[in-house]
Order: sequence, then structure tokens, then C-alpha cells
Amino acid sequence: MQAIVMTGTGGPEVLQLQELPEPRLCRPDQVKVRLRAAGVNPIDTKIRRRGPFIDGDAPRVPGLDGAGEVVEVGSAVQDLRPGDAVWFCHGGLGGAPGTYAQYAVVDAAVVRAKPPSLSFAEAAALPLVLITAWEALYERARLAEGQGVLVHGGAGGVGHVAIQLARHRGARVFTTVSSAEKAELVESLGAVAIDYRERDFAEAVVELTGGRGVDVALDTVGGETFRRTIDAMAVYGDLVTLLDPGEGVRWKDARQRNLRVGFELMLTPLLRPEMHQARAAQGAILSAAAEWIERDALQVIVGRRLRLEQAAEAHRQIEAGGMHGKIVLTVD
Repeated sequence: MQAIVMTGTGGPEVLQLQELPEPRLCRPDQVKVRLRAAGVNPIDTKIRRRGPFIDGDAPRVPGLDGAGEVVEVGSAVQDLRPGDAVWFCHGGLGGAPGTYAQYAVVDAAVVRAKPPSLSFAEAAALPLVLITAWEALYERARLAEGQGVLVHGGAGGVGHVAIQLARHRGARVFTTVSSAEKAELVESLGAVAIDYRERDFAEAVVELTGGRGVDVALDTVGGETFRRTIDAMAVYGDLVTLLDPGEGVRWKDARQRNLRVGFELMLTPLLRPEMHQARAAQGAILSAAAEWIERDALQVIVGRRLRLEQAAEAHRQIEAGGMHGKIVLTVD
């Protein structure tokens, strides 16, 4: 089969198209999928630059998001059959080859039926960002109806999904953007756009909430954005970040507001083999979201579609920034 392999760590040029043997089932609870599309995420670029999370002898094939057709199931798999169209988030961290390939062997616990209304490219764009936004807002922050929410980077992969999940829960959503085009996009999803190039986002949030601040904030940027978000929070609010806040955080200010600070890393169950139930719970998120997708209550924005052999270009575009939605690799 054809696959993109990391020939080392470094720039996008280390991603090379190679011919590899097709993977085989190793356990009775696995399925083999003929991939039709693979989502590209910022975590893929970090692994390429820094190296895999898990050391191993397997070819270093990147990619966590995938969609395709089941071609083989293990003896313990009951809910999936050859020919089923599926989507999932699994692999690509170093312990097992990822989804930048024609075939992948996947833990059946994370694999779910693809929403019929989505193309394979659209389905491959969603799992990682969907699970991240779902866990951050619904599980870490315990988002409730009527709350005010600040989502950073609302036009991005996690951001555009988080806006929709927050709106689905009945929240009022504010989001940061960097262009009029992005503002138009997030407003179409039901959010109030704040162009951080033109005004201080924390001051804008406080003004828009009548001095109260937001009950929940999702930080997808880190660093100074995390630190400044503290000033946009209501007392007893929940601030969830996807990244390391870094140095210089005014924890005293967070404490005086009695904030609950949470970290969201949806990769944790994939990094710990014993967390089978947590992986199954992430699969259940895909099933729940599939129902919303079929009711047109959740949409995915695919910004660009590239061919598998253009994986290096996909990484360049992600690292250049300014993306709307997700980049997807199509697999012939």
C-alpha cells in the first residue's frame, strides 16, 4: 500500500510517500479499514517536528483522523462488518501507524458508522476536533444552558465545531477572529465575532456581557491569550485550555475570581492502553454527533482538500496559519 512516512524529524520535507506492506489484524478487537480520506491536524505537525509520543518499530505514518470502509474485522468485533462506511480517531502517535495511508488497523472501540450525509473527506475532518471540543465544553467546563462562552480561533478546526456545540447547548458564544472573512463565517454559525487585531478581546467580552465576563472560555492558542483570558472571565467561571499556559500566568487573579481551570487533551486515552472504556466513550461521542449531523444541527467546514502525496504541502499550510476549517487528504 501507499503511505506517507516520517523519514525523520524536521520540516515538511521529511514526509515521504512510500510503499509499505498492508497492516494485519493483531488482536480480535481490531478492524482493518480501507481509508478514503485522512484529516490533518496541528498535532500531526508537532509530531513531525518533535518526534512521536510513543517509541516503536512500526513505520512512522502520521495522522489520527480517518474515514473509509471496513475490509476485515477481528473475531471479537460484533457491531462492524466488511463494507461498513466508518469514521474514527486513532493511531498516528508512534505506537501504531496513522491514517496518511491506504489502509489502517484500528481499535474497534473508537470506530463508528459514518454519518450518511457526510462525504468521506468531511467525515475525516471531524473526529479529533469534535471530540476535543465536546470534552472541553461538556465534560471539563460542564457547559450549561444560558451561559456565556468565549471560544478562541472560532474559524479554525476546533473553534468552528466548539461554537456549534456551545450553541446547541443554548449558550451565547463570543469568538476571536483575525479577518472580516472569518468574522462572517463565525457569525453564520451563531457567534459574536471579536476581531482581536482591532480591539482587546478581554475588554470587548466584558463590555458585551455588561461587565460580567463569560462563564466558560476555551483557549485554543495558549501563552498570552490564556493569560489575557483570565480578565474576560466571570467569577466562578471555567477556563479550559488545549495547551500549556506557559510562564507568567497571574494565578492570583484566577484564584480571586475562583476560576476552575481545566486541561483538555483528547489524546490521553490513545496514549494509555488500559483506558479502553475512555476510548469507547470517545467513540460514543462520534455516534451522538452523527445524529446531530443528520438533522443538520452540526456541520463541518473543509477548507482544503489535497491528495495523499501532498501531505507535506498540507503541513506547510497548517503551519502558515490562517486556515478556515480543516485540511483533508484524499486517499485513492
